[in-house]
Amino acid sequence: MKNEGNGRILIVDDEQQIRRFLRISLASQGYGVLEAENGEQALAAVYTQSPDVVLLDLGLPDMDGHEVLQGIREQSAVPVIVVSVRDREEEKVLSLDNGANDYVTKPFGIQELLARIRAVQRQSQQARGEVAASYYVSQGLVIDLELRQVFLHQERVHLTRKEFAVLARLCRYAGRVVTQTQLLKEVWGPTHVDDTHYLRIVVSRLRQKLGDDPQTPVLLQTEAGVGYRLLVEPAQRPATS
Repeated sequence: MKNEGNGRILIVDDEQQIRRFLRISLASQGYGVLEAENGEQALAAVYTQSPDVVLLDLGLPDMDGHEVLQGIREQSAVPVIVVSVRDREEEKVLSLDNGANDYVTKPFGIQELLARIRAVQRQSQQARGEVAASYYVSQGLVIDLELRQVFLHQERVHLTRKEFAVLARLCRYAGRVVTQTQLLKEVWGPTHVDDTHYLRIVVSRLRQKLGDDPQTPVLLQTEAGVGYRLLVEPAQRPATS
């Protein structure tokens, strides 16, 4: 049965029940599904089947998932979402630094996973395009990277250079986790990768200026000990008359 309107997802997991659950859930949303129960099968499928997204478990019987991730990255830029019971901060950071696009901890809600899949697909499509998106929106918020302007409910939001730089980096990876190390390296420079307090201050100010509740942020979310995720959508800039 071919049903691949939304792309093909490779599920890499040695647990048959999880593969079956994901296969049914993804197929119902218009995805084609490929399956691999170990690392060797996963690498072969990436090479021969060219999936659009890979869902990768780390606890595989023949090799560690991090090895599989590195093997995938040696041959493909396909988006990879790690789906694992390993919830330690170190595992998340290592996966993201090794090239994973996102990290979801088991047990997970299927709607959240579907949203993460859509996010990495948008990012991948954008990366293949000629020009990266420069206009982003979210519930009354407008971020125009080209004009370096931010509006909240049509009111101009004034940001410092560092605040705008962090916001711009998060926009480029909209919907995905950006590690603290990556943000510090790109905005402050490679000698500041341990200065996490700089980043926390800027994120706190951004939340305040963008109307995000610092206690329960919805727009600029924290992945504890890992980094930050900005929930905005790329959009077409309105035509000017």
